Amino acid sequence: MAWPAKPCTTILSFYPIETSMNPLFDTILSKAKEKLQKQFSEKGFYQGQLSSSALSTCLAVYSLWLEDPLSYQSIIQKGLSWLTENENPEGGWGDTIKSPSNLSTTLLVWSVFFAIQKKKHDRATLWLKTRIGSLDPQNIVSHVLEFYGKDRTFSAPILTCCMLSGSLGEKQELWHQIPQLPFELAAFPAKLFRLLGLQVVSYAIPALVAIGLVRHRLHPTPNKILRFVRCVVEKKVLKLLEKLQPPSGGFLEAIPLTAFVCMSLIKAGEKNSYVVKQAVAFLVSRARKDGSWAIDSNLNTWITSLALQALPQKDIPPHQKESLKSWLLNQQFQEKHPFTQSPPGGWGWTDLPGRLPDGDDTSGALLALHSLVEERQEVIMAIQKGIQWLLMLQNRDGGMPTFCKGWSKLPFDKSCPDITAHAMSAFLAWKKDMPGHLQKAMNRSLSKAISYLQKNQNAEGSWFPLWFGNALAADTQNPVYGTSKVVYALASLESDKAHTLWIKGCEWLASVQNEDGGWGGGQGIKSSIEETSLAIKALSTAKAKYQDSLHRGLEYLIEKTKQGESFEPSPIGLYFSQLWYFEEMYPVLFAISAMEEAKTSCCLA
Repeated sequence: MAWPAKPCTTILSFYPIETSMNPLFDTILSKAKEKLQKQFSEKGFYQGQLSSSALSTCLAVYSLWLEDPLSYQSIIQKGLSWLTENENPEGGWGDTIKSPSNLSTTLLVWSVFFAIQKKKHDRATLWLKTRIGSLDPQNIVSHVLEFYGKDRTFSAPILTCCMLSGSLGEKQELWHQIPQLPFELAAFPAKLFRLLGLQVVSYAIPALVAIGLVRHRLHPTPNKILRFVRCVVEKKVLKLLEKLQPPSGGFLEAIPLTAFVCMSLIKAGEKNSYVVKQAVAFLVSRARKDGSWAIDSNLNTWITSLALQALPQKDIPPHQKESLKSWLLNQQFQEKHPFTQSPPGGWGWTDLPGRLPDGDDTSGALLALHSLVEERQEVIMAIQKGIQWLLMLQNRDGGMPTFCKGWSKLPFDKSCPDITAHAMSAFLAWKKDMPGHLQKAMNRSLSKAISYLQKNQNAEGSWFPLWFGNALAADTQNPVYGTSKVVYALASLESDKAHTLWIKGCEWLASVQNEDGGWGGGQGIKSSIEETSLAIKALSTAKAKYQDSLHRGLEYLIEKTKQGESFEPSPIGLYFSQLWYFEEMYPVLFAISAMEEAKTSCCLA
């Protein structure tokens, strides 16, 4: 450990591990379960509440303003008012109301205010000047491109929105600075996408088409041959966009992606297209009463899977078990997905039609069903399909990506330790129920996954996750989340290599515990309920070895939750292309999961 833990002198220490449970522990756990139960829908799932997003709100407002400023005047004004009320004290905006101001969100809000109100927002202007030194358009462009690097998934849409709004000026030559996404490549068969070197991630084909098309129509390339090719494929890629749009109208159920597509098509002269009409209807339907929008419609499948993994079976009423099982099975994909060409068998994060099958949610659903269903044969066919889907997803490096195998050029398409660990846990839970050939395939997969985790363990013993971070960290990474997930999975493996990795991961987790007893995203980062809970759950796999650290962590939860009365969420979630969010149910779910794990360990036996 980096520093020795203080002797445990908290309330919990007065209850020796061999005696009865601390009553405050029971109180918090009971209250957390009560909060979770209130989120149960009679339709058969647990529902959460995503944080409102300044970025989503400004993009939705601008899209509706472009569509019809009079018809949507009320909703536009409510959105602008929400943005004004939730501006940070220094004049910028973060991704959530709990987030520090950042360049991307502030730049977009600033641009939208300029487009609609025809004047620059003074406080945001000052923040931007302080942040990047100058509002010269070329300087703005260079800072955005530098931040996102080779991945154009977000940089191209952000800069395109700025150009369309007029905030960068009226000079047409400025379009030379904006990346031209090669939308013509979308005309190729989808199975070739990963081989074409696209500048956007696997799930962002709608952005590739819409953002690329508006750039082409407003400022086409001087290359006559390429310009001709793009003109020829325009109709084909617009048809593709219509085919990819789900019945809800929202691409991936994501407000930012749908708004970027909507505004780009309107400015490209496609205002009357079916895609725009559907996208506008989606944006209107997702507006909240306070005038804001979230980043996505919901995370119902993910929240439900987390809930079922956290709760003991005895805490789920019998009538709810059946509806939960039916609902969860109904979320499994039964057909090839048009976006990613992914085969049937996976699960996505929501129950809505814009979802994609992904590795994290598929593993979560498999583990949830394992916790929920006693008669395995009832669900065995669905489970086999899910296992096979994960086996096909695994990359050559042994790790698990999020959506597609082999898309390894951009960060959000690469293998990642946390999703790899989640899949390993799913395999371990179901392996003995699978036929022999699948057990052998799962064993090979587990072996490759362990090697991947060994190669990607940081020198000090931690792992970095992909879809979670910590904005307070200098590099925005969250090794506590990543390491906790990996350590928990490795604890169930009977392998010397896995055991060595597990020990090193546990030691690192214990070494970065904060003075207040909690954990943040890493060494010295402010503690949160979510990160503390994750670390407690992981270290509980070591039984009595980290008893003092566990007691101190549990004491932190008692104090931080005000003895179960308040579960304040933290913005540790990362959405597409580093967009932060918090989920109201994460601290509740993570705390339940951690405390239930601690109950079964020597810590509180």
